Amino acid sequence: MPPRFIRELIPPRETRTPLGAVVVALKSLTWVQWAQFLSGWFAWVCDATDYVAVTLTVPLLSTQFGKSTSAITTAITLTLLFRSVGAVIFGMISDRFGRKWPLVVNLILCCLLELGTGFVETFAQFLALRALFGITMGGIWGLSSSSALENLPVELRGLASGIFQQGYMVGYIFAAVINLTLVAQHGWRLLFWTAAGLTCLAAVIRALVPESPFFLQGKEQENAKGTNTSQSFLKKTKEMLRLHWLLCIYGDLYPTYLQVTKGFTAHNATVATIISNCGAIIGGAIGGWTSQYIGRRLTIVLSVLLVGVFIPLWVLPSTFSALSAGAFCVQVGVQGAWGVIPIQLAEMSPPAFRATFPGVVYQLGNMISAASAQIEATGGDNLKTTIMKDGVLTVVPDYATVQAIFIGSVAVYVIFITLIGPEKHGSRFEDTADAGGDEAADNKSQMSCHEVDEKSSA
Repeated sequence: MPPRFIRELIPPRETRTPLGAVVVALKSLTWVQWAQFLSGWFAWVCDATDYVAVTLTVPLLSTQFGKSTSAITTAITLTLLFRSVGAVIFGMISDRFGRKWPLVVNLILCCLLELGTGFVETFAQFLALRALFGITMGGIWGLSSSSALENLPVELRGLASGIFQQGYMVGYIFAAVINLTLVAQHGWRLLFWTAAGLTCLAAVIRALVPESPFFLQGKEQENAKGTNTSQSFLKKTKEMLRLHWLLCIYGDLYPTYLQVTKGFTAHNATVATIISNCGAIIGGAIGGWTSQYIGRRLTIVLSVLLVGVFIPLWVLPSTFSALSAGAFCVQVGVQGAWGVIPIQLAEMSPPAFRATFPGVVYQLGNMISAASAQIEATGGDNLKTTIMKDGVLTVVPDYATVQAIFIGSVAVYVIFITLIGPEKHGSRFEDTADAGGDEAADNKSQMSCHEVDEKSSA
């Protein structure tokens, strides 16, 4: 029998979801539910493509603007800092007016700013546009995750959470492939322009999908009750932020690390990044589904332990195959934990703030960890190692040691915070009786597919 503290992490049997129930729930999905999920997922994919465009082109941007790696990562920091502003603005608009049109407008603004980034001529212009992009990007995750998850049966939400969150890694792969092909021939600007085109497509797709049926139902119930959930919102934001911000810290400079510390070519660094992100997609899906059965917190703990086991393989080897395998395994663990985040935040969210609360917590976590890329870059500037480059021993930044220390420290603290943190496994989004904090949830059954279709048709 497992220790008591482990048993306490495992949710009650009645809230666990066996594989058979997942299969039944998948078969019951209507086209509206599929469309809601896929449109939200694709919006997050495009958002990720836009964001990682800077990460993948740091060396090229450094040459373009005549700046150091540390200076270029200022753009990443600014984007992360301003994302929480966008999460508040667009989240509140979405919770007031719906999931559909606020997300469409949000995506169009992202598209325009990403397009403009490809035309900048000075470093100051580049930083200004990335800061503004951070505001618009900040709204995407909360709006798209609420659209994707709140309309699904409760049995599917863990698996769907993992798949949704790994839209980020799919977007990373999109950007990496573009970087590997078009950018190599036509320059870094084409990556930003192509990403803008994908984001515009996501806006068009979302405009064609109906409004969220559960949003419409929830607004009807809340208006009838006239409840005030702001106090619950602030309390739960504080609780969840303790855990989430630390999960935001990992490998922002991985492609740069491979090129500078390990002497990889830009091509091989990009291929290794694609391989690692395949591991992330697998880990996220597995972690999301596993959390439906063993609970959110225990899944995070086991995933982070896996990260710790493979840190040496992430940093010690020097060959392409070994480093790619290490990155693959580490990302399985990292994204196994990350895959739980969308559903965990949604379950903890006050019902009236299902777009705002998850988005704000998620982006505040990113804001607090915004300096991680610069910390890694600065650490590399001060901690050196030598590699054989063109037959000559060359002194380079030791990003390997910096990242090993960084990720290892974070892993220990995440496990501790997770063990003492909150969980609301199996929460039913359609139960809004606890919105004001003064009534117990009535555990109503999941809205039927027929009811979802009726709401959508209306």
